[in-house]
Amino acid sequence: MSNATIEQRLQVLEDIEAIKKLKIRYCHCADAQDHPGFASLFTEDAVWEGSPFGHAEGRKAIEEFLRGAQTQSLPFALHYVMNASVEVTGNTAVGQWYLLEPCTMTTSDGKQQQAVWGTATYEDHFRKVNGEWKFTKVHLKPVFWTPFEQGWVKKRFVQE
Repeated sequence: MSNATIEQRLQVLEDIEAIKKLKIRYCHCADAQDHPGFASLFTEDAVWEGSPFGHAEGRKAIEEFLRGAQTQSLPFALHYVMNASVEVTGNTAVGQWYLLEPCTMTTSDGKQQQAVWGTATYEDHFRKVNGEWKFTKVHLKPVFWTPFEQGWVKKRFVQE
């Protein structure tokens, strides 16, 4: 970008900041269980994927996916995203973040809730639509999701 004009360079910086703010809204909406607000951050054709939590395609399916996940298995979470890396190419972009997530998960039998530490990386794809950045794909890649009292050394994933 060495030959880019100051205006072009400034636009890239503004786009990166807008994408970071979009990711912050993602975390806030997820934590507040604002399902419609969460879904509004995505394009109509967007994809959300993250094993073991699931896969959803399309804005409405993403909204229903989040509602179901929070109702059935993840009633509380605080998303802490950090180490942002965002690369903008015109009206598309790719971003990566680390995630630290203290949360409450329901056991697989549905009878108990347990405190859990979660960590993952996000790889997100974005598109600028009518001047506004939206997610086109969120890919959550878990590193561990471990019971608080056991830690990641004894039990790396709750589902083990």
